[in-house]
Amino acid sequence: MPNACAPDPDAGEPTDELISDVFARGCTSRAALEDVAGKWGILALLALGESGYRFNALRRRVAGVSEKMLAQTLQTLERDGMVTREVLTVIPARVEYSLTPLGARVAERLRDLADLLEGSVDEIGAAREAYDSRQA
Repeated sequence: MPNACAPDPDAGEPTDELISDVFARGCTSRAALEDVAGKWGILALLALGESGYRFNALRRRVAGVSEKMLAQTLQTLERDGMVTREVLTVIPARVEYSLTPLGARVAERLRDLADLLEGSVDEIGAAREAYDSRQA
């Protein structure tokens, strides 16, 4: 299926050539952003950025995710080209998930964001307290 993005508004007349625009409703980049930016997508990519994981180990690492949600998230990220699923031919058979080069680049950017947020918990906590006290 072709990438359904908005035509370039600077091109004058509409053309068949499409450009990526995350703000365009039908753009592939927007759909991928939505897949990544969900709570479980971010956490799965961050965990897989540490190392490859078997399904249950990844589920333990991403505390709180259900088996169903993790399976759906991994399938979606695999479809977007960010995660690979490898069936290991051992007895019993095992499946391991890891990042593709694209997934590694995305996870690196997410790691920067997570580091910023983890380093700002005091500031976030103070802002939340101030907000909550104004709402009371």
